[in-house]
Amino acid sequence: MDPGRIAFERHGNGRPVVLLHGLGDRRQSWRSVSPRLVDHYEVFSLDLPGFGESPAPGPKEHYDVYSLVRVVRDFCELHGIERPHLAGNSLGGSIALELGVQGVAGSVTVFSPAGFSDTLARWGMRTVGMVANLATRLPMPLKERLADTPPARAAARIALRGDPSSPEAKATRFGVQGLEPGAPYVRMVPKIADYDFSARPIGCPVTIAWGDRDRTLLPSSAEHAHQRVPNARMVSMLGVGHIPMADDPLTVAEHIRWTCNAADRGAHEHPWLRPLR
Repeated sequence: MDPGRIAFERHGNGRPVVLLHGLGDRRQSWRSVSPRLVDHYEVFSLDLPGFGESPAPGPKEHYDVYSLVRVVRDFCELHGIERPHLAGNSLGGSIALELGVQGVAGSVTVFSPAGFSDTLARWGMRTVGMVANLATRLPMPLKERLADTPPARAAARIALRGDPSSPEAKATRFGVQGLEPGAPYVRMVPKIADYDFSARPIGCPVTIAWGDRDRTLLPSSAEHAHQRVPNARMVSMLGVGHIPMADDPLTVAEHIRWTCNAADRGAHEHPWLRPLR
């Protein structure tokens, strides 16, 4: 994967902040968050390879969490971004944590990161992968019609939004454009189901936030995250689902700024950032 082909937006001035979206999403998922950061930070919002405007990797290229970690690191080196503050949701959260392990990040703020699910949740993700594979066999017009049916829209609101009945959640629907044979979403789902974040030290301030209404990666996963990243500041976001940038962008921005400020004040020496035992 060529880091030079990653589509991104760049706004503001100051210490760099890199925003990483989740599986099947795109950089615009941060559009309500980044304006709350640009007064103090230079904000980079990326389309991960295969999503948004960034081209997908070739069919024979490695395409998993670790290959995305490498290409994001290469992107930062290409653009001269040194020790950026990293923030990510779901898949993007896993990438940010892995880069934190590698010492690339100045701080890490993640929202419902993948890699901490129990056996039942992993079975659920594999089921999603099987359904996605089956959907690749359907004609696109039929998939579009199915995605727009009331049951499918209701399922999307329940899976992705904290309050499925809110007016803001009304337009939520599952995207079907990525449900083609060999598409990035179809390729990545089983990789995420098999991915497990292993306990290793992260030498910078870390915040791990979980929506208490996350029905995609369940809030109980936060317990595993706390065990494997014991130096992390753990946060529960009330009334928030799997994509907190859509449900509560103000609080998302506040948590990112908190972690950035902790790093900029030299909080790596603070007692709560204790070494991993």
